[in-house]
Amino acid sequence: MPKLIKNNELTENISQTLDKDFSGKVDEVLANKGTVLTPKEYWLENSEQLAGKENIGIWLDSDEGPEELSPHIEKLSLIAINFPKFADGRGYSYARILRDRLGFKGELRAIGDIMHDQMFYLKRCGFNSFAVREDKNAEVVITGLNDFSECYQAATVQDKPLFRRR
Repeated sequence: MPKLIKNNELTENISQTLDKDFSGKVDEVLANKGTVLTPKEYWLENSEQLAGKENIGIWLDSDEGPEELSPHIEKLSLIAINFPKFADGRGYSYARILRDRLGFKGELRAIGDIMHDQMFYLKRCGFNSFAVREDKNAEVVITGLNDFSECYQAATVQDKPLFRRR
């Protein structure tokens, strides 16, 4: 079973991610345990029925910016950002926009092709949850959250650069 790193702890990932072309009823999927991640467009089209439900989240693909979520940001408890391949870094920017500009306070999850080398930087951008692929060793991946003891630059998780913290 795939693993989830949430708030620096390893757990089972029992969430379901619906495909972009999903057109059914989410209530049927919700009958199963866990959280359901709906595509951004599906959530926006059905926001009145889905807003405020604790076990419903939304996922953005790497080519979908988060700005459209601005009017709904208070109603969302979970937003996931897909990293379709290691070299696609747009998700880092989307995380900063969600946390720093739009004020998203809920769970921000990285999904897709994430690995140990990215974990520390994803956390600095505001991610607090990471879906680890089944072919990755989650015990190794989680160690990436603490690869460095100090950072020079400011980030979402540390708003002052090192010289201002002295």
